[in-house]
Amino acid sequence: MHDELVDHLTRSTPLSRGEALRVIQDVLAYFDETAGDYVRRRHRELQAEGLVNAEIFERIAADLKYRAVAPPELTLRQLRRMVYG
Repeated sequence: MHDELVDHLTRSTPLSRGEALRVIQDVLAYFDETAGDYVRRRHRELQAEGLVNAEIFERIAADLKYRAVAPPELTLRQLRRMVYG
């Protein structure tokens, strides 16, 4: 799977085939993450950094615009509901 990309990475980087395949799989998994999963994960990460919810949800709302496939713009309330139900 993705042989052409694996070949490109092994030619253009010091990665082995196995490492290149693992990088590709990690990147695809990252971009496969749903908006809800992303919001919940980032909330946990930012909370662990000591940020408060007001800062967290503002940052998440801004970051969502730059995802590879950006979801529709979500309100802060919608983001909170993703995390807390």
